[in-house]
Amino acid sequence: MQDVLYIEDVDRAMTLLHPLRIDLLKRMDEPRTCPDLARAFDTTPQKIYYHVKALEKAGLVEKTAEKRVRGAVEGYYQARARSYWLAPKLVGQIGGEKTARDQTSLRFLLSLAEEIHNDVGRLGQSSAEGTNVPSMGMSAHVYLPDGERRAAFLSDVQQMFQTLARKYGIPPDDADDELIGQAFRLILACYPSDSDKR
Repeated sequence: MQDVLYIEDVDRAMTLLHPLRIDLLKRMDEPRTCPDLARAFDTTPQKIYYHVKALEKAGLVEKTAEKRVRGAVEGYYQARARSYWLAPKLVGQIGGEKTARDQTSLRFLLSLAEEIHNDVGRLGQSSAEGTNVPSMGMSAHVYLPDGERRAAFLSDVQQMFQTLARKYGIPPDDADDELIGQAFRLILACYPSDSDKR
């Protein structure tokens, strides 16, 4: 079972987004038969079989074994992943494809968050074989009560990014080389905290 299954296909997403199927996937962390699942959900094996086969056809579960029981063959099915991520593009953005260029806009921040979601989803997919993906995350709260302090903070952040880019940036001569596993992306997001609501 892989950690993440990233879903970019609309039909596959529609197969997943059925309340019973989501509940079935939660129960299929280990191989289960349709009669087992039917007992857990207090319904008929036929109904469970219909939904499990839809999930299997979409590649969201897999048959792991078969067993003959009273003259019939029962399949054992297991979820293919521990978590399923939907690509943000499946939902789309209200207002079309136009991307805001202003670094201080929420639309630009949302676009960056979508890119991170896509990247991490694909990395999770590629690490299914147990490969360790070198990554790092950091979070901090800052206090920016007025325009002057915000401007100073923005200036500090820009200087820090420029320093990091000069020190660790990819030299132009190496830009066309094979960079898989060597190039990393650094993104900083800053937005109002709702910590006062906690």
